Amino acid sequence: MPPDAAAGPLVRLKESMENGSDYNLSELRMPCHMGTHVDAPGHMIQAHFAAGLDVDTLDLEVLNGPALLVDVPRHTNITAEAMESLNIPRGVRRVLFRTLNTDRGLMWKQGGDMSFVGFTEDGAQWLVDNTDIKLVGIDYISVASFDHLITAHVAFLKNADIIPVEVLKLDNINTGLYMLHCLPLRLVGSEGSPIRCILIK
Repeated sequence: MPPDAAAGPLVRLKESMENGSDYNLSELRMPCHMGTHVDAPGHMIQAHFAAGLDVDTLDLEVLNGPALLVDVPRHTNITAEAMESLNIPRGVRRVLFRTLNTDRGLMWKQGGDMSFVGFTEDGAQWLVDNTDIKLVGIDYISVASFDHLITAHVAFLKNADIIPVEVLKLDNINTGLYMLHCLPLRLVGSEGSPIRCILIK
């Protein structure tokens, strides 16, 4: 997410009854990768973007269904070694990774903290090569750690069937299996979208 992503008001009252209008009408302005959001394959793969693999083409069957919430070892980014230690069974298609980001309350702090935990390139590649996961959810602004921001995203997004979901609020939820429902906006031509995600036990 660019540093100026949160600059300025997100919602402003464009028409106001208090100021003489016949109605109140708000305007929403925000980057498509702000708040809880989903990345489409074209986010970091130009060939996918040119092929029209936008938010509107994402598989809703992947975005909705059983999901496993796991706690990542707290001393590390999500490396290949950390992924292997989680012992995620084959057949699991949706995993939400809770990390040190949640413990540190990064979601509730002003401004961005670039020391956040995320996937390293080798961790992302290990997931691609050794699991059946198609939805990768994480508890801060990027599925990839800051030092692997591009390479880990590319490891996921080069596979057009893997969907990263970022900025998930995973506080005070037990690990385990849930029903996950994630619905992006139908933004034709966009490589990302705000998304509402809920977990049902």
